[in-house]
Amino acid sequence: MVTTSHFTLIMAPLQGFTDVTFRNVYARHFSGVDEALAPFLSTMGHQRLKPSRIKDVAPQHNRALPVFPQILGNAADDFIFLARHLADMGHTRVNWNLGCPHSKIAQKKRGSGLLMYPEMMDALLEKIVPQIPVPLSVKIRLGRQNKEEIHDLIQVLNRYPLDHVILHPRTGVQMYRGRADLDAFEAAMKASVHPFVYNGDITDTAFFSMVKHRFPGIRGFMIGRGILANPFLPEEIKGVLSDPDRRLARVRAFHDDLVAAYAGRFSGPGHLTGRMKGFWHYLGPSFTNHRMPVKKILRSPDFQTYCAHVADFFDSGPRFCP
Repeated sequence: MVTTSHFTLIMAPLQGFTDVTFRNVYARHFSGVDEALAPFLSTMGHQRLKPSRIKDVAPQHNRALPVFPQILGNAADDFIFLARHLADMGHTRVNWNLGCPHSKIAQKKRGSGLLMYPEMMDALLEKIVPQIPVPLSVKIRLGRQNKEEIHDLIQVLNRYPLDHVILHPRTGVQMYRGRADLDAFEAAMKASVHPFVYNGDITDTAFFSMVKHRFPGIRGFMIGRGILANPFLPEEIKGVLSDPDRRLARVRAFHDDLVAAYAGRFSGPGHLTGRMKGFWHYLGPSFTNHRMPVKKILRSPDFQTYCAHVADFFDSGPRFCP
């Protein structure tokens, strides 16, 4: 078990999962996460806002877990407009999403798609940084097509007073396949003038310990899929002692609270069932003898059947051992 030290654990922004509802419910049942980076807010043309998305990062709705917002976009004026609005809401920093790997976004030169165009990034930063009232950080990958792209990207980023750089050491086209490239991460960090946050493949304490030992200067670590699969992981990393016999009960209480919270938000049971099934893709494999029961959960045709299958599974007393 990793002993407590001076570092920050950050909940990663996973679109469709780590929204304000999930963050608040998670914080009621588990500890160890210090703050969260919210799923991205897309810039809109003509300096417009989407109220439903802005509500996700409203400080008054995020008191359980401190959150800082992330912007996805490639138009300077729209980025500046959104960043200023977020600052007016009370946010003291913003993040630029330069890492989203999904092709539909990348094809529009957004997210990791912009990493192929360092000159465009440079021009955007030159205009954006002086005109926003809060510090800017960036979340990037090693590149879009290949990891050699990171060298030019770091040179661009070094020209600006960024708050920090969050690096996921894969390329965009890799998505989440293969292993995080720690050698490439180290080379990028050494070439940078900015503080780095590590992001990628932290799914257990052993990997976290290895990364922390290899990069002792890092004080921030971002965890996404690892939390969805094992919500106890931040507590384990921080050395928080808990009763192993209560793990199943805690996961069940968390699940039921999450269902209740989403039920008050979504318009119908179909939407609610679909959202909860998404979590089981990550959470299910962390239980013993999960294959057939979780398959039933994922194939539930309606909300009532879903609830019955989940109750049967928890009642059967599976062990939670990710």
